[in-house]
Amino acid sequence: MKPSDFDSLATYMSAVGSAARQAATETARADTAAKNLALTTMAAAIRRQAAALLEANARDVEAARAKQLDAAFIDRLTLKPSTVETMAEGLSQMAALPDPVGTITDLTPRPSGIQVGKMRVPLGVIGIVYEARPNVTADAAGLCLKAGNAVILRGGSEALRSNLAIAVCVHEGLRAAGLPETAVQMVATPDREAVGHLIRDEAHVDVIVPRGGKSLIERIMHEARVPVIKHLDGVCHVYLDADADPGKAVRIADNAKTQRYAPCNTMETLLVHQAVAATLLPPLCAIYRDKGVELRGCARARAVVPAMLEAAEEDWHTEYLAPILAVRVVDSFDQAIDHIARYGSQHTDAIVTENHTAAMRFLREVDSSSVLVNASTRFSDGFEYGLGAEIGISTNKLHARGPVGLEGLTTQKWIVLGGNQIRGQIRT
Repeated sequence: MKPSDFDSLATYMSAVGSAARQAATETARADTAAKNLALTTMAAAIRRQAAALLEANARDVEAARAKQLDAAFIDRLTLKPSTVETMAEGLSQMAALPDPVGTITDLTPRPSGIQVGKMRVPLGVIGIVYEARPNVTADAAGLCLKAGNAVILRGGSEALRSNLAIAVCVHEGLRAAGLPETAVQMVATPDREAVGHLIRDEAHVDVIVPRGGKSLIERIMHEARVPVIKHLDGVCHVYLDADADPGKAVRIADNAKTQRYAPCNTMETLLVHQAVAATLLPPLCAIYRDKGVELRGCARARAVVPAMLEAAEEDWHTEYLAPILAVRVVDSFDQAIDHIARYGSQHTDAIVTENHTAAMRFLREVDSSSVLVNASTRFSDGFEYGLGAEIGISTNKLHARGPVGLEGLTTQKWIVLGGNQIRGQIRT
């Protein structure tokens, strides 16, 4: 289905939605074996076509550099051999995961003799709007299919060659399993108005998942008529408690910031208890300096490491997605919790401590979608959580929260199993 085959963008997008709705009927009733065959075939095709995928991606990256797009964007756009393998491995893991569709839970007998429970079912048609991450094409296609959904993918124009090349591998898997290719559709136009049509298509689309920058997600939040699963910011914290093990603290705080700068679960603010600031900040800041990380600290942090720049109020709110880190020395555990509550984005926050009471309080009191003890914030994604891959990170409190995998792409319906029961008259 090509935009050029239609007289307007609106007609094209409506046709895409209609085809997805029809395909969703077939994917919802597809058995596990068919879905797994599609996934393993997709994985094999991605591995076999790795060179072609990297070539298409190299052309996208070259064009992005010619437009002088920033380094964080280029990082998200770039595929490497390891990234391609991760895409394939993610699809293979999805095939190995239990199929959530049709699972019955909470079956409970009632005095009337009926049994009441819940069955997990697909959401239907999912729209994914994303920017510079071509790996989302494979992840989203696989997760939505395994959960019994159809999906409409609208990737950024800068990654169009990469996305279309990956979609070829996805469609190979669908054909091998006898499933409709329209179960996974790539919107084949760079026209930004296509997003507007997609997020307002209440007739065909059941939920929208945006993955991209703040401006994209804000636009979708404001304009969508379809429910949205999203997170707006990733202002993630690591708090080094008074009872932190120094070796763990340095290792975790280093990894949380420098393993990669662009992901949404990268640490953006380091909080250090005043009792250990003089011990932990100098070796940590030496590591950051050697790796080219710009440090912006509060007055107390700068007293320990004078080379830091002075942090402004805005720094505590900022998701840098770059080699920049805000550093604050806090008086107490409670002040660290208060800072996270005030400035955090309810995404991912971690504590490093050997104090069990402090660790349990942190888990209970930090209201984020992922809260970690003695581990890097970089773990908060679907692959590391054993979900195979993720459709995104949700900071919503309704339906899905945190990394959204298979279960987050389904819903539940009530079911009743009876044995010839009828409801009696209401007594007066």
